[in-house]
Amino acid sequence: MLKAVIFDFDGVITDSEILHFRTFNQITSKFGFEIDKKSYYKDFLGLSDNDVFTMLKKEKLLNDDAPSVEEMIKQKNQLFEQLAKEDGCIIEGVRDFLNMLKQNSIPLAICSGALLSEIMLILEDAKLADMFETIVSADQVKKGKPAPDGFLMALKRLNAKQYPEINANECVVIEDAHWGLRAAIAAGMHRVAVTNSYDYDQLAPLAEMTVKNLATIKIDDLQNLCC
Repeated sequence: MLKAVIFDFDGVITDSEILHFRTFNQITSKFGFEIDKKSYYKDFLGLSDNDVFTMLKKEKLLNDDAPSVEEMIKQKNQLFEQLAKEDGCIIEGVRDFLNMLKQNSIPLAICSGALLSEIMLILEDAKLADMFETIVSADQVKKGKPAPDGFLMALKRLNAKQYPEINANECVVIEDAHWGLRAAIAAGMHRVAVTNSYDYDQLAPLAEMTVKNLATIKIDDLQNLCC
């Protein structure tokens, strides 16, 4: 039985992945490295800011005068907030999908590799913040996707508010990247992939349902996943 839906954020609810790409490069280009778009979507999409900057430092892709990971995260967050106010928007079909779930009394959560401040900035601007029971962000977990920690934390928080208890196999995860789908598998949750960031062929092997737009999904489709 379907009892909860947990969303990724970037690439699922909002199209802010391009904002992350732009802000990463505004920081890294000052220290001798720039991520091309193809590499970003292949190697970095779905990772937390901490994971990206840590990886770049570990592989010595940044100059020696690059600041600490914490300082680069702080700078990127400031740039992201500025760009999000100008360019951030909600993906077509998301509002209708959220409304359908709410009409069927399904608890909703977000589990994202973005920072909480970035997520709330966009949700509040779009007047969607009240739709979600809980939000798990990159700054709240020690291990990001593909580790299952974030999804399991979201489930734990939902269970603190819901009765009867929700089991992992009664949750459907909505993801746009293989990192998140692998995390959902590890968490024992059902998976729906949306092809906003990656092609069907890349996502379908890890998902139980793959769609172009969330508005095409019916409540019965999600219920059937949890039978």
